[in-house]
Amino acid sequence: MVVQRDSQKHMYFLKKKMMVTSRALLIAIGAIGLSACMSQINLSPSSWYEQMGALENSGDTLYICHGFGCQYLSPVTFSKHDKVTLRAILLRGSDSSRAERAAISRAVQWQERRVGPIVGSSNDIGGLDMKSGNVWGQMDCIDEATNTAGLLIYASSQGWLKYHRVTRPASRGYFFDGKYPHASAVIVDTTTDIAWVVDSWRLSNGEPPDILHMSKWLKMTSSDLEAPDVR
Repeated sequence: MVVQRDSQKHMYFLKKKMMVTSRALLIAIGAIGLSACMSQINLSPSSWYEQMGALENSGDTLYICHGFGCQYLSPVTFSKHDKVTLRAILLRGSDSSRAERAAISRAVQWQERRVGPIVGSSNDIGGLDMKSGNVWGQMDCIDEATNTAGLLIYASSQGWLKYHRVTRPASRGYFFDGKYPHASAVIVDTTTDIAWVVDSWRLSNGEPPDILHMSKWLKMTSSDLEAPDVR
């Protein structure tokens, strides 16, 4: 089953309005500065799903965004085996917050490989590829941020995250300020209260996400795209 705008017919038109709203948000973010950008994560994750026209998790089912801007939504339900696998991946990070971030990286890679054959995203091209807009199975940063956030929210709901809480995804930049418009999932280290982005957009499907301080990520420009320092 594929959930698209025709599953809730009014959502198609709402989606168009939300795309305009999203652009306006990015312009505002570029104008109001770093502190306001950081405040995004204080909002409920639900507000992101509402804004993007996406669907939140339902039990063991995650709704995977693809086609750019959550144009398509495909449900993927984790089996008992999936849950055992995901839990084992994350438990490998139980020694420290740093170890848990490494485990989160592996979990994101696992999810992308897991959903790829179902969604058609196994060959998703990383980075900025404007030719892939509205293409089934291809993902932009909105899709990636939503899907990664969904996985992390699911893991948190299962009690599998020991050192991090999941927040609303964050957005940054607009072309006039030298920063490309972009979005990413965000976690906060509960031992330090430092926010980290988990950005799965830059590389292709199943590759490690960039995990770095949100404060640093917010300052990145297009020249940082090739190989960002993720330390």
